[in-house]
Amino acid sequence: MTLNNNAEKMAAGSSNYWEDLRKQARQLENELDLKLVSFSKLCTSYSSSREGRRGESSDTTPLLNNSTQDRMFETMAVEIEQLLAKLTGVNDKMSEYSNTPGVTSLNAALMHTLQRHRDILQDYTHEFHKTKANFLAIREREDLLGSVRKDIESYKSGSGVNNRRTELFLKEHEHLRNSDRLVDDTISIAMATKENMTSQRGMLKSIQSRVNTLANRFPAINSLIQRINLRKRRDSLILGGVIGICTILLLLYAFH
Repeated sequence: MTLNNNAEKMAAGSSNYWEDLRKQARQLENELDLKLVSFSKLCTSYSSSREGRRGESSDTTPLLNNSTQDRMFETMAVEIEQLLAKLTGVNDKMSEYSNTPGVTSLNAALMHTLQRHRDILQDYTHEFHKTKANFLAIREREDLLGSVRKDIESYKSGSGVNNRRTELFLKEHEHLRNSDRLVDDTISIAMATKENMTSQRGMLKSIQSRVNTLANRFPAINSLIQRINLRKRRDSLILGGVIGICTILLLLYAFH
């Protein structure tokens, strides 16, 4: 009786320990979920605010706002990293508990719960690193553009004689950006057209093989099939020439 009572007490204590770990894990997961949502909104607002202030001439307000957002980013990143470290520690404790010899009978259920918490931790970690990398990329790009824009504004203010040249440079820069987007769109269309033509070519080859089989069986239509093949080659050459000319014209338009 005494041994049974001691075993029951140990089992109850182990069960309470496991439930405490699960509560800690769920609490940390809820906090991480809220932090990651706020973190993602901060990154989105950072990008939007930079886009909205591109046309402004004042430098004081953007610098203050960006500095505040950068501090918020660093603070939230540290908080999320701390929460991820705590959740990792809780998961490690749960893993150690699941390997305890005294809970072997419940090992399958414990491992299922532990795996679910591990998956949640992995998802949160991946989302955090992805959002952080996007934020840093946006900030680096915007800082580079801001530096170029600031140099241009400084040049314009310091040399009134060359204002016209600066405006032409800005227009040319915008034209190059538009041309780059146009080339990207053209390449995308060409790739989609290539994939479509490849698919159609496969279908045509299948049809042609069937027609050749019929031609071999019925020699009377062989000459008709040859004429169709000749016309198909001619149409393919014409279509290829038209596509080539259109591509050259688009490239000429984009870079001139």
